[in-house]
Amino acid sequence: MSAASEVARRRTFAIISHPDAGKTTLTEKLLLYGGAVQLAGSVTARKNQRATTSDWMELEKQRGISVSSTVLQFEYKDCVVNLLDTPGHKDFSEDTYRVLTAVDAAVMVIDAGKGIETQTLKLFEVCRRRGVPIFTFMNKLDRPARPPLELLDELERVLGIAACPLNWPLGDGVDFKGVYDRESNQVHLFERTVGGMFRAPVKVKGIEDDSVRDALPPLVYQRVCDELDLLEGGGSPFSFEQVRKGQLSPVFYGSAMNNFGVQMMLDRFLELAPPPAPRMSGENIVSPDTPGFSGFVFKIQANMNPKHRDRVAFIRIVSGCFQRDMSAVNTRTGTRLRLGNSQRLFAQERETVNEAWAGDVVGLVGNYDFLMGDTLADDPGVKFDEMPQFAPECFAYLHNENTSKFKRFRDGLDQLLKEGVAQPFELPDAFVRVPLLGAVGPLQFDVLKYRLENEYNAEVRLEFAPWTIVRWLREKNPAEVAKPTKGAAVPRPQLAASYDTTLAQDAFGNWVALFSDKISAGYFETKNAEKYEISPFPF
Repeated sequence: MSAASEVARRRTFAIISHPDAGKTTLTEKLLLYGGAVQLAGSVTARKNQRATTSDWMELEKQRGISVSSTVLQFEYKDCVVNLLDTPGHKDFSEDTYRVLTAVDAAVMVIDAGKGIETQTLKLFEVCRRRGVPIFTFMNKLDRPARPPLELLDELERVLGIAACPLNWPLGDGVDFKGVYDRESNQVHLFERTVGGMFRAPVKVKGIEDDSVRDALPPLVYQRVCDELDLLEGGGSPFSFEQVRKGQLSPVFYGSAMNNFGVQMMLDRFLELAPPPAPRMSGENIVSPDTPGFSGFVFKIQANMNPKHRDRVAFIRIVSGCFQRDMSAVNTRTGTRLRLGNSQRLFAQERETVNEAWAGDVVGLVGNYDFLMGDTLADDPGVKFDEMPQFAPECFAYLHNENTSKFKRFRDGLDQLLKEGVAQPFELPDAFVRVPLLGAVGPLQFDVLKYRLENEYNAEVRLEFAPWTIVRWLREKNPAEVAKPTKGAAVPRPQLAASYDTTLAQDAFGNWVALFSDKISAGYFETKNAEKYEISPFPF
């Protein structure tokens, strides 16, 4: 098969949602219909049930939530599907935002009983800024739900995107019997399966068929017919071009837990979703069909296999063909590396990958000393600037409680910081050097503590700090100050008197100011804006 044909087969997408909308459950059912698993797992699995594939971490199984993104690859029909399941909780949004840099489309899961929620809106905005096509799955129709027309109106009004339903629900809650395919004008009647574990049997009929009338209560049947008439007269028309541009969201209704509408969504999604897109390297466009290999690191994960204490760097291939044992340049350091231990990931499971193409996600196992956002390429001049920057909103000191285990504590912390679990800061005026960490949400600290204790056998204690706001500082006229020699510390800023301000340095030695409230931060900016650039994000 030619290189162009291989690239055209790839579909790389993420599933995003507010917590508890059913994102991980939908991921599991897509794997079921894609043939990647024979029995779908449950997020809240009982002893006699199988746990989900994507929530592989023990902490995820205990809490019933995703705390880390997972990469899953499988073949379905003629497509190679790279599926990335992301955390929904806002405290883990850093991980989610990084994953969204590696995808070409997104499936947005919405709880049909609740509609658009805060985290859904934030993630949608990230996708829109990147121009990523968005597909919508209205989930949990097997429970009492808001009217489907109301959900559709909210989607267009709140998110500001045109929406075109490709199927339509037949009732909700106990009356939910299946979905109507608006494109083929056929009704898919589903039978419930035990725990939603096996594929739901399907009976396909036309909307006028007597069996459809008999399956639905008369009022529900009449309402469905009326709603379909309204859609034909006043709904947004379907446009393939607008879908690819991210201006129109195809909408699917169903129930992931009970397998209703999942396969229909998967089949149509793979037809409509775009193949791998080109990326920018400075002013240059790197297309998937560019002969030379290039890619970037969007995620680092340690201890996926606890027996080996290994480290996996996830690479999104942008162009060319990846081959095991090939060499490529880490353009940040200029070092040429042999990419030997390459793996295709399926949650915790792996297999050696000898060849991969643009759009694929490959795991490189070993101590390559990569950082988040590193570019690997044949051409040393290629550099992708894909990684978003984040401002911490909470801070905590991390104490080592057992001095005899200090090496484990230090090694574990160094590794987890490279993964981006938290951001390190240093207080130059502190009497005792205790690591100060910043994170978007406090649950990140819980994950950090749990992993240090369980993966590295360290004994740690968290002490929350009072700051909630950070501002990066940069001299406006650095030419007036003698430039420091290479490797020397950045001079301490000479600030005007400021109330309730603590100076610190980030991992790269840049100066930041920490504040406990907006009033202090505002006063500081007023006093120092003339001499310093002040930013909520790193420069």
